[in-house]
Amino acid sequence: MIDRREILDMATRMSLQPHVVEKDYVLGWMLAGISNHPDLRDSWIFKGGTCLKKCFFETYRFSEDLDFTLTDPAHLDDAFLKKTFAEIGAWIYEQTGIEVPADLQAFDIYKNPRDTISCQGKISYRGPIGNRDLPRIKLDLTADERVVLAPMRVSVFHPYTDAPSEGMDVLAYAYEELFAEKVRALAERTRPRDLYDVINLFRNSEARPTAAVMLDVLRQKCEFKGIHVPALVDLEPHRAELENLWQNMLAHQLPTLPPYLAFWEELPSFFEWLAGGIAPVVPATYAMATGETLLRDRNLRLPVSGQIQSMIEIIRFGAGNRLLVEIDYLGSTRRIEPYSLRSTKDGNIVLHAFNADKGEHRGYRIDRLQGARVTNQSFVPRYQVELTPRGPLLVAPSAARQQTSFARPQTLRGARAAATRRAISFGKPVHIYQCPVCSKKFRRDSYDAHLNPHKNQWGTPCPGRTGFFVETI
Repeated sequence: MIDRREILDMATRMSLQPHVVEKDYVLGWMLAGISNHPDLRDSWIFKGGTCLKKCFFETYRFSEDLDFTLTDPAHLDDAFLKKTFAEIGAWIYEQTGIEVPADLQAFDIYKNPRDTISCQGKISYRGPIGNRDLPRIKLDLTADERVVLAPMRVSVFHPYTDAPSEGMDVLAYAYEELFAEKVRALAERTRPRDLYDVINLFRNSEARPTAAVMLDVLRQKCEFKGIHVPALVDLEPHRAELENLWQNMLAHQLPTLPPYLAFWEELPSFFEWLAGGIAPVVPATYAMATGETLLRDRNLRLPVSGQIQSMIEIIRFGAGNRLLVEIDYLGSTRRIEPYSLRSTKDGNIVLHAFNADKGEHRGYRIDRLQGARVTNQSFVPRYQVELTPRGPLLVAPSAARQQTSFARPQTLRGARAAATRRAISFGKPVHIYQCPVCSKKFRRDSYDAHLNPHKNQWGTPCPGRTGFFVETI
């Protein structure tokens, strides 16, 4: 488990409450546990706002729940869910030290409006902050949803120092279906987060599906729910309510809350596009200078200090949400529209932006940044925003993931001894574990993640702790 200070530092950098960041951290490991469980890995399909945040757009709003469509209705059974999540909790504890007490898990199985079974679960946990009153993750499970498009396996974004070297992945709705679900939800319940989601997805022109595909998926989703395809006129009566709830329902999920009107006023363009109209014109990218290289990797990690990297993440959030960013640069403060990050032929990394105060394009070397803050002032992009990833990172099944066994201990005390035993018919396997502190790898002839104090590759003492499973060879 990461140190409490890591959660507090990230919360400070992102202007969020620590418990929001801690929940995001635990959600990542909960997804890893679900995805690594043999009964759930290929039959639980991740969806909803948390899916958008954890799998598609890192600069998205933070979320709190895990929503899944189940392809096997038999999983909506109290005994099965309690047994399975006791195993998942033990696996998470073994991997990280996060406590997920089996006796503090509850599953409410009920009949939904379609007269079929659904479930709401509540999973308590004790994370790095160590609250006396344990926080909870809410699960929303349904088995009768209409899945229109084939689900895909995607990476889980886990920006914490204990991220497994082989990464995390999960089976998820296709992007077009997630988008359609959000439009359908906006029509059904008209909550601020649905308006935020729909417009945020619409703005991402590079990931935007064709209107025809989107409309086809949306029609099928609405038909299943017994509602008509929404139009702007359907939302007009809810405009005042959406505005009134904007602050209370969204502010805690975002480092900076964008203005409500910037989202509401974009709805006509969205519905015009959906009905087959012309999509908004995408601005051209700012011209590349000779020798420049665009830096846009999904998991961008630059050769800079952690403080500078944190500033870049703040700037990326501002860019993704079309918000001006204040940067402290060479002793003065500038308000900028951020657009792209590029490496120059001289080896410098430059942030290309438009200085809103001087009305001119400027380049800022990131090693000279002294601070960054997102404002609540929105801007209309004059160039293409290239600071956000292009879309999801698809995951091909790897040998390491396929060979990972899942722990099924009966109690937390016996987790290490009983975890991940399995029958192997072709010789004795060797299991590789990696130290999360110094990255040194260790070979084991049994499933034992415990690492004694050791020296790293430079000869410096490293404290013992639980290692990450890498692969079996």
